[in-house]
Amino acid sequence: MIRFAILFILIMIVQADSLPLQKPKTYHDTNISGWMMSEKLDGIRGYWDGKTLRTKNNHIIHAPKYFTKNFPPFALDGELWTKREDFERIQSIVLDEIPSDEWKLLTYNVFEVPHAKGNFLQRLNLVDPYHDRYLKTIKQLKCRDKKHLQTFLKEIETKGGEGVIIKNPSLDYFTGRSSQILKVKSFHDMEGEVIGYHDGKGKYKNMLGSLRIRLKNGVEFNLGGGFSDADRSNPPRVGSIVTFKYYSLTKLGKPKYASFMRIRVDNDFSKYKIK
Repeated sequence: MIRFAILFILIMIVQADSLPLQKPKTYHDTNISGWMMSEKLDGIRGYWDGKTLRTKNNHIIHAPKYFTKNFPPFALDGELWTKREDFERIQSIVLDEIPSDEWKLLTYNVFEVPHAKGNFLQRLNLVDPYHDRYLKTIKQLKCRDKKHLQTFLKEIETKGGEGVIIKNPSLDYFTGRSSQILKVKSFHDMEGEVIGYHDGKGKYKNMLGSLRIRLKNGVEFNLGGGFSDADRSNPPRVGSIVTFKYYSLTKLGKPKYASFMRIRVDNDFSKYKIK
């Protein structure tokens, strides 16, 4: 816990340039017939540069040597993951400076091969010879139509999954945010900075009632849903970044039906700094 707390502080202080990776837009009503769809794993994104694993914000991930022993000598983009609804444990394992034995629970699940030639599936096929206990490729399914997408999404969410990624498979590799790769969820998620607390009442007396959150655009609101009793007894500290889900925005830009998901420590905290 002490090492994790130290790492948390270091991530908040150290600034690093984000890696030029692919970033999905949100699905609305795009024609996605013939695209490839896969489960959006709720883990920690990891970029393998051929020698080292890094977070999307270019912080080194201290993976044990046995974990990356059989990784290829070319770049990979993927998700470090254990199982659904296990994000907090994944985060604590991946972001610890001294790798623990719990790394044996993780797998690295590839969803892209940056800078490789060929279309999407041809790029993914390059990973096949390197598959082992720790290195996997995320299963891709060809989407027939919107109904097929919604059926697949419901199946994933019923199992506790976060959502679906759907991607145009015919393109060469590209970076940046694009409408050719989309995330599909029944809800939206967002991040904000904790700037204060409100005390609980009734059964939550002497515990957290809600967090005061400030979004990147300056909008503030109270986040009171989604907390466990453990969260309410030991709430996120002021200045930390939390992820929450919501279903829409009010006219004033405040999230509706917002619910706490987790503390986020793999971000570049500098861009959230309140001036």
